[in-house]
Amino acid sequence: MQKPTLDISTRFGVDPFFEEVGVCIINNDVCNSNLFAGEFIDLIVTSPPYNVGIDYDSNDDTLGYEDYLDFSRQWIQNCYEWSKPHARLLLNIPLDKNKGGNRSVGADLTRIAQAVDWKYHATIVWNEGNISRRTAWGSWMSASAPYVIAPVELIVILYKESWKKQLGSKESDISRDEFMAWTNGVWTFNGESKKRVGHPAPFPRELPYRCIKLFSYVEDVVFDPFLGSGTTLIEAHNNGRFGVGVEIDRGYCELAQKRIMNSRSLFTTLREPE
Repeated sequence: MQKPTLDISTRFGVDPFFEEVGVCIINNDVCNSNLFAGEFIDLIVTSPPYNVGIDYDSNDDTLGYEDYLDFSRQWIQNCYEWSKPHARLLLNIPLDKNKGGNRSVGADLTRIAQAVDWKYHATIVWNEGNISRRTAWGSWMSASAPYVIAPVELIVILYKESWKKQLGSKESDISRDEFMAWTNGVWTFNGESKKRVGHPAPFPRELPYRCIKLFSYVEDVVFDPFLGSGTTLIEAHNNGRFGVGVEIDRGYCELAQKRIMNSRSLFTTLREPE
């Protein structure tokens, strides 16, 4: 049976950058509260800008920290408004950072999400194993002012109103071994290569793959408000979900479209041209 499109253009009156067979890319700003009207999201899987000076083409990643928190509050609020009552938010963020001052990013963004009215469920610790990349030690071999750096990131699990999913296809496609392994709250796998993907801050396909299989049903709508190189949409489509992504940079939209179209097993049932 041929999979339908999401028909975002008709449903919300937006002009998609790309829309085809269960996948939709929108070149816009997720902080635009008028972008969508109504609830359509089942699962959000995203990694927002970390505000650590990454050289994005269309985003200032060097905001003052209070400005960064205001920015975070706006997009998290918008995602809440666009989500169904049983929706989940899987938020990949750093535990903390010391660039521009020591900041408890994970705790601060979790607090903001709860203030918006997302409810906290749990946190997965992603052991990316990148401690070898560290360049700052503080006071070397001295108690004067050492830097403590944990080589992990967080995947904070939040939900809107009800943790138990009552609606949707109710079809899960996760194996027994996957379920047992992934419900362990420490995940260990490598990060992604910026050079290989062509984006300054990609996350590996393993991250959205696990999140989508563990926390959504087949045919759920998976949303990424910071689409970047399109990884979330690749995994959404390849695992029988609908994927919607918003990306402010047109060049990254083009990159995401190319990666989606080239992804193995994707678009094997394309509609015939009208």
